[in-house]
Amino acid sequence: MPGEHESYDLGSGAGFYVNATEAPWKAHYRMYDYVIEELPSVVRQHFPVNGRESISGHSMGGHGALTLALRHPGRFRSVSAFSPVVNPMNSPWGQQAFKAYLGEDQSRWRQYDACELVANGASRQRLFIDQGEADQFLEEQLQPERLEAVCEAHDHP
Repeated sequence: MPGEHESYDLGSGAGFYVNATEAPWKAHYRMYDYVIEELPSVVRQHFPVNGRESISGHSMGGHGALTLALRHPGRFRSVSAFSPVVNPMNSPWGQQAFKAYLGEDQSRWRQYDACELVANGASRQRLFIDQGEADQFLEEQLQPERLEAVCEAHDHP
């Protein structure tokens, strides 16, 4: 697509693990379906797996790992995230991506936000998160304290 490779934080560099609903993204940006359905199917076809799955990711990938695990209770043995974007509805990266991929209606954004999913009881999946304190994106983009507060408020492990 024209312009999809121009920025590291939107387009091919940052699909944000959503199924886009807005043009021009909706035809090709189906990262949620790819990771939850298509990729595991390909792996099962080509490798001798035992049916036990775990998921992990870093930064935006950590965001994806968290939301996929929270939306599919019991599917993953563990979920680990390293410096994840935990509350994309309230971070500049997430707001830019969600507006482009999902439109202006923020009610559509909630299904892809770990803080929202935990607050709404989507799952009791234990979350393993590691975050370095010298990360340049810590305060503005990653905001791990938000997920920590939501987990504490809802007694989420």
